[in-house]
This record gives sequence, C-alpha cells and structure tokens, in this order.
Amino acid sequence: MSTAALSLSLPDTSYGYGFAHAARMEWIKLRSLRSTWWALLVVVAGMIAIGVVTMANTKAPSADKAATFDPTNNVLAGVALGQLVIGVIGVLLVTGEYSSGSMRSTLAAVPRRPLVLAAKATVFGGVTLVLSEVVAFVTFLVGRAALDPAIPQPSLTDAGVLRAVLMSGAYLGLIAVMAVGIGAITRHTASAIGALVGLLFVVPAMLAGMTGTGIARFFPTMIAGNSLAVSEPVPGMLTPWVGFALLLVYTALVHAAGLRVLVKRDA
Repeated sequence: MSTAALSLSLPDTSYGYGFAHAARMEWIKLRSLRSTWWALLVVVAGMIAIGVVTMANTKAPSADKAATFDPTNNVLAGVALGQLVIGVIGVLLVTGEYSSGSMRSTLAAVPRRPLVLAAKATVFGGVTLVLSEVVAFVTFLVGRAALDPAIPQPSLTDAGVLRAVLMSGAYLGLIAVMAVGIGAITRHTASAIGALVGLLFVVPAMLAGMTGTGIARFFPTMIAGNSLAVSEPVPGMLTPWVGFALLLVYTALVHAAGLRVLVKRDA
C-alpha cells in the first residue's frame, strides 16, 4: 500500500518533458559556462578586428582587377576565424559532457535522446545565429568606415551586399549546429575537432590545390567564401543560394548521423 501511495505521489514525469524543458536545461548549462562566453567574445572581437584591419589595408584596384574588386568580401574575412572557434565550442558542448560523465545525468533528466540533441543544437545554434548576425552588421559598418575614402564604400543597398552580410551570420549558425552533430558522432574531443578542422580547412584546401574548384566547391568553407562575395562569381563555383541550400542539407545529415549514434550507443 505504501509503495502504491508513493508511486501516486511521485509519478514518473521524465517522459512528460517537452522541447521547452530540454531547451531550458541546455540554456542553463550554456550560460553557466564562462569559457563559452569568453570564446564567443573572441569571435566578436576577432571578426571586428579582422574586418577593420583588412579594410584599412584595402587599396584601390587596378583597371584590370576592377571587376573582381570586392570590399564586402574583405570586411567579412573574420568569418574564417569565427567558424573555427564556434565549431570548437559546439563540439565541446557534447564531448565535454561525455568526458565528464554528465551526459548520463542529462539523459536521466530527459530520456528522449532526440529531444536532447535537438535542444543542444537549437540553443547553441540560435545563440550563435543571433550573435553572428549582429557582429556581421557591426563589422560591416565599422570596417566600411576604415576603408580609404578614395575607394567607393559598399552599402547595404548595393546588389548582393545585404545578402552577403546576412549569409555570414547564417553560415556561422549552421556551423554551430553541424559541430554539435560532429560531437555527438565522435564523442571524443580530439577526434571531433580533427574532423571539424579537416572538413572546414584541410580537405578543401588539398582538393583545391589538386583539382581547382572541382570537388572543393562542395565543401562548406568554399561555399561560404563564394556566398560572401558580391563581385562576379568565380567560374565553376556554386551560386550563393544553391550553396546555402547545400549547407542546410549537410547540417541535416550531420545532425541525423549524430542522432543515430546518440540513440544506438550507451552514454
């Protein structure tokens, strides 16, 4: 009788958790990690600093290079740093829990594993997206002010400029979600960071050196470089919107692979 009474007074509500509960839990964990916010501060300061320095050193193009002159692409050069730092943070949000053993507590609180991974990706991806969009616009405006007055300044109303600025923030948001998926696949910090760096930097650079833009154009960093450009597109590269659609597909596939591993393996 006492057991029955206890079960009635303390019902199992673990499966009654919804996405909002899981997202709130992940937000509490994210905001409590000082290292995460320091790393995001590095992204903010780094992107702005790189944009300003690059624009301050941008010179007026010669007549034969006027068609490919793209100060908007220059001011957004800090995205290269941003994707690395954000990717590492996203990986650590998952692998850090496995290394510390706290993933067991997370899954005990929210047993529905797809909900856990979705909450992690949504919270970190959302924070990254909002922050990256703000930083992209600030970088553009501050960097534009550092441009030599003799060079025509790009404007958000110019063709392709607003798209490039918006896509830089969206790209970093997708990298954040992708990194969470990579962390769930490998579960090991060193291998996850190695996979991330290889995907974003090493493999596309090697392929570009061997085959030009052939296969390399399908990798995220090459897609981003073309999407942030306003001048005439590089022959053979994907158009900005096709590239962005492909990034969405990549992100979904990595997330699905991470989810499969999370569901099939013990924590």
